[in-house]
Amino acid sequence: TTKMANQEAAEIQISELDLLSSMFPYEEEFAVTDQLALAELKHCVENESAEVPSSKVQFILNVKTEVPNASTVEFSMSCALPFKYPSVLPEITVRSSLLSRSQQILLNSDLKTYLMQNFNGEPCILSAREWVKDHAAAYIDKDLSSFSMTAADATKSEVTMFTRLWIYSHHIYNKQKRKNIIEWAKELSLSGFCMPGKPGVVCVEGLQSSCEEFWSRIRRLTWKRILIRHREDVSLEGGGHAEIQKQRKFSTLEEKCFDAHGARGNHMDLGQLYNFLEEKGCADIFQMYFGVEGH
Repeated sequence: TTKMANQEAAEIQISELDLLSSMFPYEEEFAVTDQLALAELKHCVENESAEVPSSKVQFILNVKTEVPNASTVEFSMSCALPFKYPSVLPEITVRSSLLSRSQQILLNSDLKTYLMQNFNGEPCILSAREWVKDHAAAYIDKDLSSFSMTAADATKSEVTMFTRLWIYSHHIYNKQKRKNIIEWAKELSLSGFCMPGKPGVVCVEGLQSSCEEFWSRIRRLTWKRILIRHREDVSLEGGGHAEIQKQRKFSTLEEKCFDAHGARGNHMDLGQLYNFLEEKGCADIFQMYFGVEGH
């Protein structure tokens, strides 16, 4: 039955993720970027529910590898596990600041071919990581002038992604952090909002690479607890400015204070937050943050 198949897929994914976290205990090597999807997947296994999680488990694996001149290069593998994985291939994008656009496209298509030929229906994240460790550095110096696809075609075929990150923090009081959030968002052309207080909520939206840069800066600051509660990715055909503007639900990034109360004026009126999200067409996010239906 489908339910059995779903259960089995979910169990295989959980055990593979457990294996990865035991092999790569440090966050700079392995980090799950969508905690909500992981929680849903575990829930599916524990409660033997036939419900399919609403989003794919996403994580980053960073791979350091030596190149011939003895320097170390780091590749990052952004991975997403479709719910039917391992009966379908994982979605993996390998990136490195040293790869040109067309080298990156070639590397990713070769990795996909390798996985398609060798792993039909079996867990393959570790094998993909091994392949990247052994082969990726060779793409850095690949001269692609003889490569049939020109860089212009490559850029055309590379789909631009629009991303919206919903970040949750135990609290946001610090003035400097609040200033960073607004300034970095502006610098990276991201819109959204930041609700300081306890809990703290930050939403940023814009180009995927800008959102990822924003997240990597934010999480380096000291936090009691901070995580991406939910992530939305939309592929943009063409990816021009107008396309990006069409996807935005917020015009700029501003700080939102909803009638703060409490001893330090720090507990926000969540009813007002709910109304604000509803106005923006994001009401379903409320439950993801607070585990209750909003009113």
